[in-house]
Amino acid sequence: MKKGRMTFPVILLALIVFLLSVLIAVFAISGCFLHTAYLDPWKKSYQNRFEDPRLKLTAHGLLAANSHNMQPWKIKLDKENSSVFYLYADSSKTTPEVDPHARQMMITQGSFLEYLKIAGEKLGTPVTITLFPEGVYDENNLSASMDTYPVASITLGKAAPKNTPLYDGIFLPDTNRGIYSPTLPSAAAVSLLTDTQEYSGISAYLYQAPDQVQSIGQIAMDAAVIEGNTKRVMKETEEIFRANEYQKNKYRYGFSVEGQGSKGIMKHFLQAAVTLFPSMNSGKAQTDNFMNSTRTSIENTPSYLLLTTKDNSRISQVEAGMLYSSCILKAHNLGLAMQPLSQALEEYTEMISVYEKIHSQYGNGDTIQMLLRVGYPKQSAPLSMRQDVSSLLLK
Repeated sequence: MKKGRMTFPVILLALIVFLLSVLIAVFAISGCFLHTAYLDPWKKSYQNRFEDPRLKLTAHGLLAANSHNMQPWKIKLDKENSSVFYLYADSSKTTPEVDPHARQMMITQGSFLEYLKIAGEKLGTPVTITLFPEGVYDENNLSASMDTYPVASITLGKAAPKNTPLYDGIFLPDTNRGIYSPTLPSAAAVSLLTDTQEYSGISAYLYQAPDQVQSIGQIAMDAAVIEGNTKRVMKETEEIFRANEYQKNKYRYGFSVEGQGSKGIMKHFLQAAVTLFPSMNSGKAQTDNFMNSTRTSIENTPSYLLLTTKDNSRISQVEAGMLYSSCILKAHNLGLAMQPLSQALEEYTEMISVYEKIHSQYGNGDTIQMLLRVGYPKQSAPLSMRQDVSSLLLK
């Protein structure tokens, strides 16, 4: 052996040290070693942090499905009546490019209220919900109206705790963007998911016939292509993307790589890569990721659920959200998963032709409030970021 030449064991050791250094750096950039505070609210024990029963209910409500994971809720506790509190829409959490009329935002308010209702039964504090108790919004001054007028007043009662079968589903992910089995939901499942007796003026239709599934899927894909190529819309989405654990703990709302199906060690590699090279989640790359993900979802969907309302009033939008949450929880008990495909129902200019098409073919003269994939999932879904109760409180 010539003097100065490295032996194979030394080279191997150097390589191992280098790879370990890279791995540690990746994990550090991703934030792998941080406590995931943004997931704490998903624990059933989280509610025990609060003595006020109104805050215990809020701890359940904030787990509800919500548009773009913006969690646009604000809570105001009545100072004179400890059994009353109010839900406001958070005007700072609007997404005006994809939701110019705040319709999805109102659906999100309803999804929150349904979780409150179910949690109230379980905890022995059943709730009475009154929508827009101080009047509906001034549509010409919408943001200020959201800050002024509550979406709902919630009054707590007292009763024996009720063992509702829907309660445990509150703590499960509301959305599964993965591949669904081709197995169709049973007739009993269809009957349960389309039961809207509790909500007058709302209808639910579950489409399973191959031609209908193909037709709705094509409409959804057409909408995704439009959205993916509308730069201002994609920019709005990009701005609420959280690249790593540091950002997720800081903001606790918005999108992350988990929504793209990444998990485990690959999630941290991708988070590190996006943190170092933000262009991986912007421009053409962002559009391609979005459309490829949507195409995979559509190609692996056995049925679609549509929720429609007789009118498009604010009250109807909120009630549609309540029904949506009910459907999610029923689906959990049936072993089914759901994913909203919201693009075709969005009201911005570029989407008008698709919006009109889906309404003419499937609206039955009503307003379609939700379009949902439904099926038996082939893999579990991750939990998404959630805010702390304290961040929802208004003084």
